[in-house]
Amino acid sequence: MKKLDIYIIKSFLKPFFATFFIILFVLVMQAVWVGFDQISGKGVSMSFILKFIGYLALTVVPMAIPIGILLSSIMALGDFAENYEFAAIKSAGISLKRFILPIALLTVLLSSVNFLFLNYVFPHAMLKQKNMFNNVKKKQPALALVPGTFNTEIPGYIIKFDEKYGEEKNFLKNVQISDLSARQGKIKVITAENAEITTEEGSKYMTFILNDGHYYEEHIENKKQDKIKMPASKATFEKYTINIDVSSFSNDGLEDEKIDNDRQMLSLSQINTRSDTVKLSYDTFLKNIALRKYVAFNAKSLHSYPDSIVNQNLKYPILDNFELKQKISVIENANQLIERQIKNTNSSTPRFKRERKYLNQYDHEFHNRLAFSFACLVLFFIGAPLGSIIRKGGFGLPMVMAIVIFVIYFFISSLGKNLAEESAITAIVGGWLSTAILLPFGILLTRRAAKDMGLFNIDTFFESIKNLLNRSKQKKST
Repeated sequence: MKKLDIYIIKSFLKPFFATFFIILFVLVMQAVWVGFDQISGKGVSMSFILKFIGYLALTVVPMAIPIGILLSSIMALGDFAENYEFAAIKSAGISLKRFILPIALLTVLLSSVNFLFLNYVFPHAMLKQKNMFNNVKKKQPALALVPGTFNTEIPGYIIKFDEKYGEEKNFLKNVQISDLSARQGKIKVITAENAEITTEEGSKYMTFILNDGHYYEEHIENKKQDKIKMPASKATFEKYTINIDVSSFSNDGLEDEKIDNDRQMLSLSQINTRSDTVKLSYDTFLKNIALRKYVAFNAKSLHSYPDSIVNQNLKYPILDNFELKQKISVIENANQLIERQIKNTNSSTPRFKRERKYLNQYDHEFHNRLAFSFACLVLFFIGAPLGSIIRKGGFGLPMVMAIVIFVIYFFISSLGKNLAEESAITAIVGGWLSTAILLPFGILLTRRAAKDMGLFNIDTFFESIKNLLNRSKQKKST
């Protein structure tokens, strides 16, 4: 029996390692395709690029393991069924449960490895990879400019634009540059319909070539402690060039770890600790809002009076006890108070949502890592019986089915993440949603495979439709 177990494990490991490295390569290439053009050819060394790709590969290993388990389980069991090895095993009195036991134990081991990887290696790799990428962007200030935001990375300037375009993403649309280098506030503003960024190698200047824009500058004269505002100057231009000193952006410290509190850079224990800290901050924020409401409504003075001092002559509604002018005054004061509270509520709502979402992200990350490790087992108990039912090995049909199943898993997982971050569901439900939905399918497929039942009995399906049609005909005839 030991030889059979070794043979089964080898039959599983061969496709697993093959599919694991293929999937790992594809995922790394996909990630590199997105971000590699922003670091290549920007003055960084080849060793830095190789390190960056290495850390990037480590961040996608936890995703490659469950996909590899799913695909290899379908392929291995499909090969056994296709080559009639299952029939020989069943004739020897060995059940399917006993047959897949060695692979199931191996999957438990791989699931544990994935958990350890997610808890220790993945956070460190994410820490290094994100910091290296952010440091490159800071050393190359043109990379740090983000469309649709006020970019303040370049000292002395605030730069905003709508869109980056061009092969090297060095053309900008609808540009606004605020020059703060005089340290007198936002007194010089330049706008343009489009602009081009040019930076010569070795130069300490980044050049903005602005086209079709306007120049506005306020003139302020300092006299002792007072600032006297002078007449402003305006101009329209077809082309205007600005040279910005970026000598402070050196190529040193590309591997510095300046960002270390992102949830993906933390282990489970660190996430739990960080979540508690964020929860305290969130509770303090809610208490401050409640206190402001309490003071604004003068709730301290609102209490029930003893019956002995209640004015029995009061009419209801209360406004009928006042004259017309007093009624108007009461209504105006009430409207002002309500409008003020609505305004305060509207102004605090975005921050409330941000604080709640920030807390939900840490809670979801904690449960998602646990669920993602357990997903290796769930996907195995979907793939193994599915392979024995479809009786197809190789990379053809198993690859298609594995991709479809994992896309479904990933879609449900992303849906759970988004719902959990927006507080539509709890972080626990959001983290375990995809695993909980696919688990019953794994149990169902395993039971059907153990009973040697097909995935779907087409004859039974058509027979039920035929019976339904016959019944409807009989009802019409009667």
